[in-house]
Amino acid sequence: MRSLYEEIVALENSGKAGAVCSIIKSSGSTPRHEGSKMIYYADGKTLGSVGGGEVESRVIEEAKKAIEDGKIHLLHYNMVDPARGDPGICGGQLDIYIEPVWPKPTLLVIGGGHVGKALAYLGKWLGYRIVISDDRVEFCSKEYHPDGDIFLPVEMADIPEHMDIDRFTYVVLTTRGSDVDVEGLPSLLKCSPAYLGVIGSKRRWIMTRKKLIEKGISEEQLNQIHSPIGLELKAETPEEIAVSIMAEITLLRNGGSGKHMKV
Repeated sequence: MRSLYEEIVALENSGKAGAVCSIIKSSGSTPRHEGSKMIYYADGKTLGSVGGGEVESRVIEEAKKAIEDGKIHLLHYNMVDPARGDPGICGGQLDIYIEPVWPKPTLLVIGGGHVGKALAYLGKWLGYRIVISDDRVEFCSKEYHPDGDIFLPVEMADIPEHMDIDRFTYVVLTTRGSDVDVEGLPSLLKCSPAYLGVIGSKRRWIMTRKKLIEKGISEEQLNQIHSPIGLELKAETPEEIAVSIMAEITLLRNGGSGKHMKV
């Protein structure tokens, strides 16, 4: 049976979010004392305890908020008078530290050609978990993509059946044509990725957008898509295009402005 610390490491490596809740100070009579820990998982499960009852119920609610905002939450509870809003009548006090555990971000590269290969290399260097998907098996293998962690040689529309696409997932389509995008994008738009970008010229995106509207995709859904993709760097080579794309993702992920920092 793994220790709680081993479970924290496993959570970090799982691709899922959670929060570690620790009692860092206690005084008087309390159900648990300093060092007691609980892991709260985003699916609602818990491991360990910080006291049970109303205290734990409130801590779980704060853990949910910590997972959402990615910030440390520090809680202080008096356990004297429930009529005043205290979570118990033991007579003591508790300070609880909640630390969110966010998974390593995932870069899903759909289209394993030259740009996809350069993008996987750069994304790996930047610390992303790399998922490669291409319905052409020869472009979706460890031999062709040494920087890939997971390989999905399936149709784009079927990708959500093989992996979770959530707010920690950055999706980039480096596909071979508009028709491929039109067939696959509707299923991706049902997910909620942190970023969804489509490579190609303005003309290609206009054509793709028109066909998607004809398939019943709304303007609101289409506005979630970044296309043409990346920042304007006058990029030409696959490597330069990858830098442009990852620069845009980094800007959006970190809340940057994209302005020159020269003074």
